[in-house]
Amino acid sequence: MPSAIIVTGAAGFIGYHVARRLIERGEHVVGIDCINAYYDPQLKLDRLAELERLGGDFRFSRTDFADADALEGLAAALDFDRIIHLGAQPGVRYSLENPRAYVQSNLVGHLNILELARHTQTRHLVYASSSSVYGQNGKIPFSTGDRVDHPVSLYAATKKSDELISESYAHLYRIPMTGLRFFTVYGPWGRPDMAPWLFTEAVLRGDPIKVFNHGRMRRDFTYIDDIVSGVIAALDRPPADNGQIKPGGSVGPHALYNIGNNQSEELGRFIEVVEKACGRTAEKIMLPMQAGDVPATYADIDEIARDLGYQPTTPIDTGIPAFVEWYRAYKGV
Repeated sequence: MPSAIIVTGAAGFIGYHVARRLIERGEHVVGIDCINAYYDPQLKLDRLAELERLGGDFRFSRTDFADADALEGLAAALDFDRIIHLGAQPGVRYSLENPRAYVQSNLVGHLNILELARHTQTRHLVYASSSSVYGQNGKIPFSTGDRVDHPVSLYAATKKSDELISESYAHLYRIPMTGLRFFTVYGPWGRPDMAPWLFTEAVLRGDPIKVFNHGRMRRDFTYIDDIVSGVIAALDRPPADNGQIKPGGSVGPHALYNIGNNQSEELGRFIEVVEKACGRTAEKIMLPMQAGDVPATYADIDEIARDLGYQPTTPIDTGIPAFVEWYRAYKGV
């Protein structure tokens, strides 16, 4: 039997889709997730049920990777050679309410995964970073060569810290690693704390939607299928330990890539696409900018296109209707 690929956060939004793509291409996948209650655990359980229904080579363990003993105990019984580390405590706004959850999951948990990769001589570790590391970067589009020293949320600070810790491990232990800075991922099975779900839910119910910064926001919305294609492309092409400078500046076997749609959409147009897909007009409550948020994100994807052949193909005019269709079916509305 070929060695497995560990996917952390397998019950989460991106983790579910990545695990699914790997299973569908015949990989042996071991999913790890603690299934916490940050949002409704039933959605996570439903994703896992979908993975089980595929009938492929999939095993799931309800394990908290921030618990070193539990993680090491699980890993001791596995034959694996690659890790896709997507599990984390997400959300900019929640980091203002529960900062310790971010330190435990995103810092302690990330270190535990690096230690696992180190002691098992993992062939390649692909891990999730975030566009939030760019903070209020005034340069558009965001490039991996930009300075990211001024995060505006604890969530962003933990993700930048993950990149720095990973760089030290790549240097010390020559572990091939790829960090992916995700830009506003959306699509079927998405997270209920993000704008596509919140807006769709409100519009279909006839409830008002909250529009922050009075609508003066832009986001690089990236459809989940495009994200998964980028993650798999990264997994299949570990950075070489050749002393050459990688995207992100490392001379070790550690690369950093933006993974976005390369299209920064105005929030107003995004809302219009949601309204059209729902067949209803939203009542809008205009509010000031929230603490920890940023006015715009926009990914420069030249490096990931050059090195990994990544090319997003899904505009919001296609992706949002696909999400709304899934949401209606899932919720029965």
